[in-house]
Amino acid sequence: MMAAALGDPGLSKLLFAPFSSALDVGFWHELTQRKLNEYRLDEAPKDIKGYYYNGDSAGLPARLTLEFSAFDMSAPTPAHCCPAVGTLFNTNTLEAFKAADKKLLLEQAADEIWEAIKSGAALENPVLLNKFLLLTFADLKKYHFYYWFCFPALCLPESIPLIQGPVGLDQRFSPKQIQALEHAYDDLCQTEGVPALPYFLIKYDENMVLVSLLKHYSDFFQDQRTKITIGVYDPCNLAQHPGWPLRNLLVLAAHRWSSCFQSVEVLCFRDRTMQGMRDIAHSIIFEVKLPEMAFSPDCPKAVGWEKNQKGGMGPRMVNLSECMDPKRLAESSVDLNLKLMCWRLVPTLDLEKVVSVKCLLLGAGTLGCNVARTLMGWGVRHITFVDNANISYSNPVRQPLYEFEDCLAGGKPKALAAADRLQKIFPGVNARGFNMSIPMPGHPVNFSSVTLDQARRDVEQLEQLIESHDVVFLLMDTRESRWLPAVIAASKRKLVINAALGFDTFVVMRHGLKKPKQQGAGDLCSGHLVAPADLLGSSLFANIPGYKLGCYFCNDVVAPGDSTRDRTLDQQCTVSRPGLAMIAGALAVELMVSVLQHPEGGYAIASSSDDRMNEPPTSLGLVPHQVLDQYEREGFNFLAKVFNSSHSFLEDLTGLTLLHQETQAAEYPKTARTLLSLVNGDSDSALRPAKVEKALIFRTLIPASTFGQWYDCGQIISSLWAGCSVLTYKMGVKMPAVKSVRTKQADICEKLSTRLGVE
Repeated sequence: MMAAALGDPGLSKLLFAPFSSALDVGFWHELTQRKLNEYRLDEAPKDIKGYYYNGDSAGLPARLTLEFSAFDMSAPTPAHCCPAVGTLFNTNTLEAFKAADKKLLLEQAADEIWEAIKSGAALENPVLLNKFLLLTFADLKKYHFYYWFCFPALCLPESIPLIQGPVGLDQRFSPKQIQALEHAYDDLCQTEGVPALPYFLIKYDENMVLVSLLKHYSDFFQDQRTKITIGVYDPCNLAQHPGWPLRNLLVLAAHRWSSCFQSVEVLCFRDRTMQGMRDIAHSIIFEVKLPEMAFSPDCPKAVGWEKNQKGGMGPRMVNLSECMDPKRLAESSVDLNLKLMCWRLVPTLDLEKVVSVKCLLLGAGTLGCNVARTLMGWGVRHITFVDNANISYSNPVRQPLYEFEDCLAGGKPKALAAADRLQKIFPGVNARGFNMSIPMPGHPVNFSSVTLDQARRDVEQLEQLIESHDVVFLLMDTRESRWLPAVIAASKRKLVINAALGFDTFVVMRHGLKKPKQQGAGDLCSGHLVAPADLLGSSLFANIPGYKLGCYFCNDVVAPGDSTRDRTLDQQCTVSRPGLAMIAGALAVELMVSVLQHPEGGYAIASSSDDRMNEPPTSLGLVPHQVLDQYEREGFNFLAKVFNSSHSFLEDLTGLTLLHQETQAAEYPKTARTLLSLVNGDSDSALRPAKVEKALIFRTLIPASTFGQWYDCGQIISSLWAGCSVLTYKMGVKMPAVKSVRTKQADICEKLSTRLGVE
């Protein structure tokens, strides 16, 4: 890159210092976020902006800088810097990056610049002369970024001869003129409301210096006949060479003014501040001859692709994984796979709802460990463990958050060890552990005032934990340990996900939420059961509102009590197939995510299908509002009664005791059994039940005695007459009417009663 006076045949060509790209780390971070969250698979061109500066110290290249704000076209340009507009082409694959037609991209950009020159748009907005292109590919898994800059510059048909070589401004201007130029330039920038002007016009004499915008050239140079002076904001600091922005300005000058002026004087404006002193004297000024030619309508040839670090034509690559904070790198990597779901598979997935949820895991055993790992896989950042056990030697092989060293010296507390291990796996997670017991029904706490006070503190702490979290997972070993958290969470309207294991079976379910009080929660807290018709509508395969779903205990006919007393070892431990915990834990988390994505959240309906080819749905029942009412009214006093008494206390409260009594009274009448055998064809005097071919399932919540003997027999006969093999009584659920049955019922009953000798 050399330039000299015309008299030296070897140094007569004007050369330009090209731009050197300078991309801030913030730019790559912003590109990563926009690629993941906004662009996704979109490869359409995107508008971006950069800036360059004319005050760098000697020895630095002319840099075009892109920062995190490059994607915000309305973002302000830094003080004393000149803006440059560009286009981003971000590809989805490295192969697409390599295969991009660089020649075509350059030609398209050159056409835009050429059209701006021909139309006069470049005079109105000179920033259009400084366009750039950026071709990129972002490998977001490795944090390798491939990029190639292009700074399109139109080429004149011939070299530009120098009439007068570059000299320092202080050799042509007096100190008074230099000061006048500073003031004139600053005033024009202030008038236009911009931090810097990329190009401007200059008129000067010994007493004054005037500057103006390019669009005013006709009036500004109306008295000029042979030469004009133009200024360019020059990022280059070489003493003999102008910077890259001058190239397209000279093309504009040749196209617009070559017929009027023979030469143009160029002032490369450089504005440096060192040690608090402003200096523009190192700016350079020179004169060139404008080519006397008429441009064809076709766009001139263009150049501009940046060379790589080796000096060859090729892209560059930056590896940010080596300089990034490992914790931030891990955090970005955790979210990567989740955000990729939104690209193509689930575009409407709201990850923020999942990431921001606070999860309380009651139980840090096999289920708790697997649930925690799956929660982290979904990007959940807030996980709290509650457990009162220590790690034993049998745990690490089944519980993935523990290892052999955790079992030594009596074992570490599970909750604390699990929280510590989560933070080692992913430092960005907010994991806590509480080594505490959960009071349970049938496990007395009234041995002394100490045990009672401890139970009170445990209940208070559990209430605080549930209150401060959004989702509660019930992952304990025993049935009764789930009762208290279920009651507290239902009272506080927290989403509860319950998972329990058998040997080769498991249960994963969500608990229903009471309606908020302002929506009429009193209707649900009155203690009266809702009729099944209200719950299920006209079909057992209907959708059930989330506020009508029950909990883990709603369908039980026995209240929770001490399930570990008088049990053998295989009955006290959770004996299940090892793979079930992983399946159940994963399904529990997936259920939580699905509920959170629903517009109604925890109040989402329990969808079911009336397609009989699928597994029939099961109603989860109603929330036991008798228990919730007592808990909300009496608090710990009510809970203490539950802890200290056998299961009979809860059974009395919820009506299960009455149910048991009525069920025992609901026995089949002898006459009904005899009639059933006779209708099935067994006419022998010795009735043998083994010969009965049709089955009879009799479930009732109402004593059979209330029906009357003959009514009962009539119902049996009606069902058998219609060809039914199953007869089911349910309170509030009516069997379909059978046509033409009642007309024959009396005759059949009379004949059968005569043969049996009954009345």
